[in-house]
Amino acid sequence: MINGTSIILDSSVALSWFFKDESNDYADAVLANLAQATAIVPTIWPLEIANALLVGERRGRSTAEQALTWTILVSALPIAIDNETAGFVFDAILSIGRAHSLSAYDAAYIELAARRGLRLATLDTRLRKAAGAAGIALFSAE
Repeated sequence: MINGTSIILDSSVALSWFFKDESNDYADAVLANLAQATAIVPTIWPLEIANALLVGERRGRSTAEQALTWTILVSALPIAIDNETAGFVFDAILSIGRAHSLSAYDAAYIELAARRGLRLATLDTRLRKAAGAAGIALFSAE
């Protein structure tokens, strides 16, 4: 439910705002939620976004100019980087990655959602499944 509560924002959702062929109602609802809430992201998030933009340019899905325009817009959104993520890499994040067969990057989202007690907004099927198994609530657009 969209209620303005802060959420953990996976890069898959944010990137669907940029790549038009990935646009969907769920991601639009997450974006609408940010009118009243803050998204919290792990420290890896900006690098994941930048990498996807670079790959998109190389594959002809977008241009550098489009990426620049979009990054200016995204930078204005209430997205806060959790600077404590790195302190959990060698214990909680590794454990979560092992338990749910996730990359360390994806495990960082589960750890952050658990530590902050917040819902996770993601379009990643494996991450959604792992969140459920770990008892992490998912953002719901309903």
